[in-house]
Amino acid sequence: MFKYFYEGGPLFMGMLSIVFLVILVVTVLAAVSKNENRQVIWLGYIKSLGLLAFVLGMLGQFIGLFDAFKAIESGMDISPALLAGGLRVSSITSIYGMIIFVVSYILWFGLNAFHSKTSS
Repeated sequence: MFKYFYEGGPLFMGMLSIVFLVILVVTVLAAVSKNENRQVIWLGYIKSLGLLAFVLGMLGQFIGLFDAFKAIESGMDISPALLAGGLRVSSITSIYGMIIFVVSYILWFGLNAFHSKTSS
């Protein structure tokens, strides 16, 4: 697990991990909130933060690909195995961002269903 964290780049993987921790905190706040209006606001934050994680993951991949293509353009001799390895590493941040996105939407869906059930 930590291997992928360092391969994906500590900057973007760290930002994605922080976003995931914030999603978990907001989920707990939404679950324990007694104020119905506040619960709806927290639920919106969960979806928005999940989308932010997805976008950050894609941004991390695009920056990695941009740097790789810049190196190829400069005339470096790149083997297909090295190129495939670079594509694999650049995909780590986007996969992590997508996982966080899916988890946040599952949390949102569950809390939204619970909120709808208790408010009616």
